[in-house]
Parts: sequence; structure tokens; C-alpha cells
Amino acid sequence: MSATEWLQADWPAPAKVRTLITTRQGGVSPAPYHSFNLGAHVGDNPEHVASNRETLRQYLPDEPAWLNQIHGTTVVDAAELDGTLVDADGSFSRQPGIVSVVMTADCLPVLFTNDAGTVVASAHAGWRGLCDGILEATIAATGEPAINLMAWLGPAIGPDAFEVGAEVRAAFMAHDPAADAAFTAIGDDKYLADIYQLARQRLAENDVTRVYGGDFCTVIDRARFFSYRRDRVTGRMASLIWLEP
Repeated sequence: MSATEWLQADWPAPAKVRTLITTRQGGVSPAPYHSFNLGAHVGDNPEHVASNRETLRQYLPDEPAWLNQIHGTTVVDAAELDGTLVDADGSFSRQPGIVSVVMTADCLPVLFTNDAGTVVASAHAGWRGLCDGILEATIAATGEPAINLMAWLGPAIGPDAFEVGAEVRAAFMAHDPAADAAFTAIGDDKYLADIYQLARQRLAENDVTRVYGGDFCTVIDRARFFSYRRDRVTGRMASLIWLEP
């Protein structure tokens, strides 16, 4: 395995803020999970998942604070989990060496830090969680003035692949009619949705205006990324952030 097969957030974060975003490359899982699947809940052989997580662990200061993601808006302190799997879709940490993590395969991973490099956070933003306020909850959980935060948008389903029904558009527009700009009608009451634009709108509403990333498509880039929308049975990638010990 070469860590060069993975990604890092491209943003002006303080040097002590570290990130790692895995791809589907570099693991031991066979098809349809090939090859670096980190999800223990998708039907892959548990031994393969454990081997992949052991490989990942070599690049981290500690075991990641894994979550049981439920498309909600609960955000927890990663330092308090101590290996306990809790229902949450975001976590934060102010302690060096504590690794905040979310897993995705089309949903949007969002990483946060502040200018001082004293807090980091990650959020799992599927359309339901995004619409219901997972980003707002994560911003609040950092305890920082939003103006001091920056965000990075990781690999997610792109605007040319995310087909949704009218109910999804209506849900976002009920919160803010300006969300209409993120939807393109394609007929039969269907729309293409830009989850990156929707996330940027929500972040801007909450005074997080320094937003980076957001130029991926997990569906189209099948060589690098898992995609549930594309393959249904597939693996999961991880987006991780921590403060250097």
C-alpha cells in the first residue's frame, strides 16, 4: 500500500491539522468491495475489513473514533468515545491524537478546523442530514465562532450524477428558497442536485465562507471511489482529521 493512493484536504489549515481521505485502492477486499473497504456493515468479510483498518491505522496516531452513521444530526466528542460505537453523523476533537472520522460512498464528507488549529471536526452529510442540519450541528459542536472556521468538501456524488425527486428539492427549498439554484430539472419531476452547492449555501448561511474542495464525483470516478448509487453493493471510504500529537 502506498499512501499516495489516498488524498489529503487541499486547504490552508494550520500545519498541526492532519487529514487523510482513503480511496478504494490499496486493500485486500475482493469484488464488489475491492479493495480498500473500511465499512464493517456492508457485507464484506470481517477479516478483510479488519486488515484494511489495520493498514489505515499505520498512518494515524490512534484508532479512529468510528461512528454508527444514521443520516442524522448528532455530533459527539471523539475523545469521549473510547471505542464505543454510537449513533452519530459527526464528531469533533480538541485533543491532539484523537482521530475524527466519517465513512462515505456518495454522501458528502465535510472536514472542519479553526484558524488556530485547536479544534477539528468531521461530518457525514447525505442529503437528509444536510437538509436537517448536520453541518450546522457540527459548527456548533466545535464551540468556535463560525467566522474562525474553514471547511473542506470531500469526495461525493457529483452534480451530473445525483438524480433526485421533487420531494428532495422541496425539502431544501422549505429551508431556503435559494436552494433552487442547486437543482436542474431533467423532466418527469426529476432533478439533478448539486450537493456541493447545497453544502456551500448552508455553510455560508452560518458564516463559514472559506470552503475548499468539492470537485469530485464518486459515481463517475469508479477507479478511485466507491459509489453506492452506481454499484449498490460496495465498500466505504473514510475521511479522517486530527491534531498532530
